[in-house]
Amino acid sequence: MLETSARLLRLLSLLQSRRDWSGPELAERLDVTARTVRRDVERLRALGYPVHAAPGTAGGYRLGAGAALPPLLLDDEEAVAVALCLRTGAGGTVEGIEETSIRALAKLEQVLPSRLRHRVQSMQAVTVQARRPGPTVDQQVLTALGAACRDRERLRFDYRDHGGAASRRTVEPYRLVHHGRRWYLLAYDIDRDDWRTFRVDRVEPKSPTGPRFTPRALPEDAAAYVAKGVTSRAYRYQAVVVLHTPADTLAQYNWSGFGTVTVRDDRSCELRTGFESLDALAMYVGMLGVPFEVREPPELGDHLRAVAARLSRAADTAAEGAGTVVVSPADR
Repeated sequence: MLETSARLLRLLSLLQSRRDWSGPELAERLDVTARTVRRDVERLRALGYPVHAAPGTAGGYRLGAGAALPPLLLDDEEAVAVALCLRTGAGGTVEGIEETSIRALAKLEQVLPSRLRHRVQSMQAVTVQARRPGPTVDQQVLTALGAACRDRERLRFDYRDHGGAASRRTVEPYRLVHHGRRWYLLAYDIDRDDWRTFRVDRVEPKSPTGPRFTPRALPEDAAAYVAKGVTSRAYRYQAVVVLHTPADTLAQYNWSGFGTVTVRDDRSCELRTGFESLDALAMYVGMLGVPFEVREPPELGDHLRAVAARLSRAADTAAEGAGTVVVSPADR
């Protein structure tokens, strides 16, 4: 059995790892009686930790928010993961978070045991993060949207679509999804009576937020829904292509931001993607190097024939010039 001080630290760690715990669950984890759990909870309260308790069979314990941030207890793997994520956040796509991430990382490294500090610094020494151009998201906007999703409050915001057209939206926000180095809000649009995906860097929230709403059932997994929307629906040409190869043979391709692949059977899969031009669409499906059939759009088939004829003429020209000797002026 753990000594009292060690047991209190273990109890605090458990309360921080999950939102709700029942008394019997905590007693089993700590190998003590339910009465000891109650006494330890009182000790934590005396130290300033706001531990809430609810009576009854459905009751339990929950660590609430206090006036000050309590110390976080992290095991070795959690501490390394947090440090690496902070380092990644310092070069990420959220505007204004870089300096905050670096400050938090400096504080964490200061209290890390030497064995963990060495692991973190070793990873940082050999890791290079490529910076890619693209839109960034305001940290306060992201936080406001996240709070509205959590609290189930309606949102009003001005929005610019991919064509630059402005509109005022009233939505029920559900999820924030990071996909293809961009942030998206999955929400139910009240005026359009349908689900919509919004690029967060094009959102300008209005205050205050609206009333609370009763959650609806999501159309499907939030990440999958957003992936389908941003890889096809936002573009002029939306394609459905059957690839005659098992889906796992295409694992080398990173579909994030370019398309979604679903399994049809053990010998074929379906690709859904979108592009602004037929040339780009033809090039994309052609570079996969596998047999395929075009299901949508019909004009893609005609365009592929034109591209095939153009490539054939280029190949014939290359063959004709293979035996040609180029003489430079100096050789004459």
